[in-house]
Amino acid sequence: MGKMDMTTISVVAANLQVVLGLNTRIQPLQPEPDYAFLARRGQFEAGKIIHTLAAIPGSAPFRLGVVNVDIYTPILTFVFGESQLGGKAAVISSFRVQSKNREKTYNRTAKIAIHEIGHLLGIVHCQSLDCLMRFSNSLEKLDDLPQRFCQACEYEVRRHLRHLFGKP
Repeated sequence: MGKMDMTTISVVAANLQVVLGLNTRIQPLQPEPDYAFLARRGQFEAGKIIHTLAAIPGSAPFRLGVVNVDIYTPILTFVFGESQLGGKAAVISSFRVQSKNREKTYNRTAKIAIHEIGHLLGIVHCQSLDCLMRFSNSLEKLDDLPQRFCQACEYEVRRHLRHLFGKP
């Protein structure tokens, strides 16, 4: 949505395919979500974007919006991503994860995407230090997250995927 680096989009899609085994389809770029902009904050409300994504007709079980604008929720000054727990729509932002090292930027964005899809599968934040589902609210914490789930979350992710898609 909005002005996006297509390599970032491709990296996110590829990681969702490799890590979660999800088939992905990249849609044409959509306009920036101006309907979600709150001028006094200079940010975009993640919930409004998610609501719009969830309302898009179609049979895809999940919709992931990728933006390069600063997003927030009413209770947090910013978020890297937000999703409907057990729902069908999520949004992630590459706005705050930019690095001069493009590989680091791509890695951060992919982690956020996989984490948010975990929430769509019904997985809550994990306390394990070695789990991608651990809450992170800083670049340092995000960089420290592994690009994998702990054993318990991996089990739950696979269980939910089997339930949804009949996949092993």
